[in-house]
Amino acid sequence: MFDLRELDRPIIGAPMAGGPTTLELAAAVSNAGGLGFLAAGYRAPEDLETQLRSVSTLSSGPVGVNLFVPDAFQPDVALLGAYRESLRPEAAALGAELGEPRYDDDGWDAKLSLVLDFRPAAVSFTFGCPDAAVLGRMADAGILPIVTVTTPVEAEYAVTAGARALAVQGPNAGGHRGTFDQGKAPASDPLENVLAAIRSRTEVPLAAGGGVSGPADVVRLRAAGADAVQVGTALLLSDEAGTNPLHRAALSEGRFAGTSLTRAYTGRYARGLTNRFIREHQDAPAGYPQLHYVTAPLRKVAVAQGNADVAHLWAGTGFASVRPGPAAEIIRSLA
Repeated sequence: MFDLRELDRPIIGAPMAGGPTTLELAAAVSNAGGLGFLAAGYRAPEDLETQLRSVSTLSSGPVGVNLFVPDAFQPDVALLGAYRESLRPEAAALGAELGEPRYDDDGWDAKLSLVLDFRPAAVSFTFGCPDAAVLGRMADAGILPIVTVTTPVEAEYAVTAGARALAVQGPNAGGHRGTFDQGKAPASDPLENVLAAIRSRTEVPLAAGGGVSGPADVVRLRAAGADAVQVGTALLLSDEAGTNPLHRAALSEGRFAGTSLTRAYTGRYARGLTNRFIREHQDAPAGYPQLHYVTAPLRKVAVAQGNADVAHLWAGTGFASVRPGPAAEIIRSLA
């Protein structure tokens, strides 16, 4: 079974669903000696299958796949409906339609089957911990099962369930927080503290990420107990990333002063560049994936129109240090 401690360079390319993570980006990170990930979230099983068939032609290194764990959280229907109504002026201003709130499991069973068929080096899970049977099936197939955690309590639960490695996500990470319970505000303890606490409780390999902007952060996190360091925002401007032009411009032009944690777009806390939409919609209720489907058409039109005031622009707190270039050069500079 693959081991994070065997990487030539202890860097993991964080799976960034929705476009930024491409087949080419995952392969480039692995070819540079790190661990690249395919982001299966929001992707149809057929698309994931195509990527799994193709990745070996681009990279001979280890590659992982990230899956969203289905969430049984039941949102408050009244709050969800009221928030949807409050977004009508935003939609009208863009000439967009709002989606309907709905639940799905992101093709969970089909994607599990694909992973077991293709047997990538690792599979990571986000938004919760699968049951012991799922983690056991991965390990039995020779696939390293990694669970994303944000607290020592989540880490202990995941290891007990059968996780063979943990991705420890700190509060400065861009995009969605991997917190198990979406109904609660995510923990804000510094990543080093969380990492040290988890390391004192378990010997499984640990990857740590959130706010990593340079080699000094990599050294600091490894000294705190991480076997590898996970980066996402640092790769958003890479040549191989599928980051859309609006997002690239927002990161490149210095227009935004900082980031915020918000539920405004998807009903699950995520960190992005602080724009008008985030500032004006702080009343968004918990409700993922239902709210994700409500705002998806709005976000798509905002990106198409180049409207950075409304579009979601995920980024970690280290976004000001992001630079363009080949992913391999970025990985080498970090390691």
